[in-house]
Amino acid sequence: MNNTRQPSLLLVDGMALLFRAYYATAANGYIRRTKAGIPTNAIYGFLRYLWDAIDTFQPTHVACCWDMPSKTFRSEQFAAYKGNRPDAPEDLVPQFALIREVTECLGIPNLGVEGFEADDCIGTLACRYGKEMKVMVLSGDHDLLQLVDEQVSVIIMKKGHGNYMVYTPDSLYQEKGLLPHQIIDVKGLMGDTSDNYPGVRGIGEKTAVKLIQEYETIEGILENMDSLTKGVRSKIESDLNMLHLSRSLAAIHCEVPLECELDLCILEINHERVSMKLEELEMKSLSHLMGAAMVN
Repeated sequence: MNNTRQPSLLLVDGMALLFRAYYATAANGYIRRTKAGIPTNAIYGFLRYLWDAIDTFQPTHVACCWDMPSKTFRSEQFAAYKGNRPDAPEDLVPQFALIREVTECLGIPNLGVEGFEADDCIGTLACRYGKEMKVMVLSGDHDLLQLVDEQVSVIIMKKGHGNYMVYTPDSLYQEKGLLPHQIIDVKGLMGDTSDNYPGVRGIGEKTAVKLIQEYETIEGILENMDSLTKGVRSKIESDLNMLHLSRSLAAIHCEVPLECELDLCILEINHERVSMKLEELEMKSLSHLMGAAMVN
């Protein structure tokens, strides 16, 4: 590995990659399995996604953040938080533990803290290490756009393999007309059906973005209620408590008690160890792909 280039840290949203990898193949009705019948389609897809990103963005350091099975502080704030999520598919469940074994074999730290989400761990590390190096966040979750700053870019995986949108403060503003911190206020207004919190009933994304662009913050909106249309004003007045709660739920917590020494994140692959693991999972074809990526 060439360590002469500028140091940079890639923070991987583990569950986002794993679920994306699972559904990309399961949608076609094909579940890759070992001869013993162990499903591995999500692991296979995860590694292809991960290695394409490493090859494309060339980080010197990598860490993978995971959601923990425990409840989070957001569930304590709002009992219905993520309450609409179905159980994970049966074929995906055994792959949760296996993928961590694989990333560990790659020398990539697996990070997670009970009571917090992967997003919070990512936010904490981005804030901590963004002061000393370039940080890149790999995910499909647009909530993470609130972390964007001059040192932190968010790489959103788009449909199709190796297709990315890289968000910097400039590209975020060009596409959405918003500053990173305004993402939180927009979510407070419109809510999030995926995470199952409502925001202000009757206010969708278009109206939420327009209000934040005009008044800059939720406080700015509340200070100018007389300027709003009667319909929007009454919706906000009716759901004021939920507005504040939804904004709180949307905000990534960047002070998680997470220990992660930067030296442990240096990307140094033990090819023999990785090859043995891939052979065990009957994925030898990936050895060539990953070996080629590391040579570049």
